[in-house]
Amino acid sequence: MIMWLAHLLRDLTDGLSYLRLADYLSVRAVMATMTTFTVSLIIGRPMILMLHRRGMRDVVEDFGVIDIKTKRGTPTMGGLIIIAAFLTGYLLWCDFTNPFTYAGLFACIGFGGIGFIDDLGKVRGGGGKSGLSQSGKLILQTVLAGVLVWWVMSNRSPLPEDLRTLLFVPFKKTALLDLGWFYAPFMVFVILAVANSVNFADGMDGLAAVPAAVAFMVYAVLGYVIGNEVYSTYLHFDYIHGSGEITVIGGAVLGACMGFLWYNSYPAQVFMGDTGSMALGGLLSVVIILLKQEMLFLIVGGIFVVEGASVVIQQQIGFAILGRRLLLRAPIHHAFERQGIAETKIVIRFWMVALILGFVGLLSLKIR
Repeated sequence: MIMWLAHLLRDLTDGLSYLRLADYLSVRAVMATMTTFTVSLIIGRPMILMLHRRGMRDVVEDFGVIDIKTKRGTPTMGGLIIIAAFLTGYLLWCDFTNPFTYAGLFACIGFGGIGFIDDLGKVRGGGGKSGLSQSGKLILQTVLAGVLVWWVMSNRSPLPEDLRTLLFVPFKKTALLDLGWFYAPFMVFVILAVANSVNFADGMDGLAAVPAAVAFMVYAVLGYVIGNEVYSTYLHFDYIHGSGEITVIGGAVLGACMGFLWYNSYPAQVFMGDTGSMALGGLLSVVIILLKQEMLFLIVGGIFVVEGASVVIQQQIGFAILGRRLLLRAPIHHAFERQGIAETKIVIRFWMVALILGFVGLLSLKIR
């Protein structure tokens, strides 16, 4: 909206040449970050009070070894703060004519909607088992992923046809291989894996917000490079026209996550719930695919990868196949808690690891 308004004013009035700043991705990304951070702070407290009054309070399951006394009754579905702030930044600073922004908006609202339904079921049902079933959630996620995959593979895709099915790996200039039509199921797997891994990481105060913010920050930088013909050529990336708009999206999410962390840091005044974690995970998965940097997520999103892997190892291999527990707890942050490590120490250490992995991911820009 701001970009359109700036163009309109420049056409109507002389002497407003400084409004050309609205055309620069860097300016709009910074402004989107500041906007969403501010909006999160402003609406955070009223949203928390509204959720509390409406009974949208978390029902923590007692595992017998984890102290839940300070958790029970905390308002959940705080992801609505993140979504509302992101939408504000999106409407104000994104280029509505850019197709990359449509995919991000669709993923954020679509996956956030699934999380909202799940959270609502849990709150009204009085427990975690009252929300969407695991199969039901996967079906809805797969439907959304299918729509996104169809769009990416179709003629309406913003990706160049010769790049759509290529698989790139970090620190390598050229594509590893062409997956052909197998890229479609691979994309579905990436979307489901990323969305659910972010969801698994949301188990402690502030644990998911910072790694998500770091990941979006790294991909925002990548979007700026890949969407710039000069920089992409210099750094040996395949140029993708229009992908620079992901920089603005990344900035908007970064600000929204930091604003939410204001209320979600220990002791949390609100939890993001599946509403927030699914919205962040779904949006992040689309950003990864549109920039053709799926394998880089193994580094940049290393925290989420480990969290998701721990759940698969525990449930699908340990319980389902071997019939026994392989880890103390899953997701893995609860295993550390079981060992007696304080929650705040676990969270801060995860933040440090996420930042280090983010910097390693940025090294892939130059070391190729």
